[in-house]
Parts: sequence; structure tokens; C-alpha cells
Amino acid sequence: MLTVASIQDMVAVLRDTARAVAGADGIAVVLREGDFCAYVAEDAMMPLWRGTKFRLEECISGWTMLNDQAVIVPDIWNDLRVPVAAYQTKSVRSLVMTPIGSPAPIAALGAYWCAWVEPDKSTVQRLQALADAATAAVTRLRSGQADPIASLLGRV
Repeated sequence: MLTVASIQDMVAVLRDTARAVAGADGIAVVLREGDFCAYVAEDAMMPLWRGTKFRLEECISGWTMLNDQAVIVPDIWNDLRVPVAAYQTKSVRSLVMTPIGSPAPIAALGAYWCAWVEPDKSTVQRLQALADAATAAVTRLRSGQADPIASLLGRV
């Protein structure tokens, strides 16, 4: 049986599954690194921000981690939490961002759409379930236990 034995394993599982779970045009996995958000993995129609870091206070993934709260943004141009300059060269119009590692998030999972959409309740619930499963995996990793990958994916 495959296991999620590290944060890198968790990132890989999220990268490989979240886009299909959300029905999104792209996803990003973002890790908290001190006062920064590091976009470490993505699966998208076009490149997003992989390899880029933003200050926590200057991006929506940072807002999600700092507030330990998921956010739905149907129109990125009309939400003050979104740094629109970072999106000017991207085709992203809508997003959902969920924290991972509650109550002190260490990561976030973002799903992106190229159209202006308000993701339905079922889509948001599936993303939250995936983030919650990743949180459970992080909790087990912090306690020194490997997390069976089946338990991470079985909740979605």
C-alpha cells in the first residue's frame, strides 16, 4: 500500500488529484514558509505560479492560511484579498482556496477557473474534504506516523 510519508508525498497526491476532484482548469499547492507562501506544485492548463513566493499578507493563499478559512472568489478582479497584479498575465478569473493543517495551517490548496464562475456547493465540499484529508495526513506526519494514501483519497 502506498503511503503519504512526507509533506512532499502529500503535495504530490494533491497535485495529481485535486484538479479532477474540483473540475477546475488548474490547481496549486502552496506551502507556508515563514512569512511567505511558496507555490510548490500545480496542475493547470497554463503555468500558474509554481516556484514563486509571495508574502502571506499579499496573496489569497496567505489570507487563507492566516485566517484558517476557505475562501470562494467568483471574480478575482472584485476581491481585495486577491493581488490582481499577479493575475494580469494569467487566465484565472475565479478561485477557491482552502487551508491545510488547521488550526495552524501550513499549506493551502487552490482551485482555479478561467471563466467567472461561482463553484457549486458540491465542488467546494469536495475541495474541503480533500483539504481536510490532507490536514489529517499532516497531523499524522507531525506525530511521526505515515498516512495510508487510501485514507487521504477515500474521503473525497
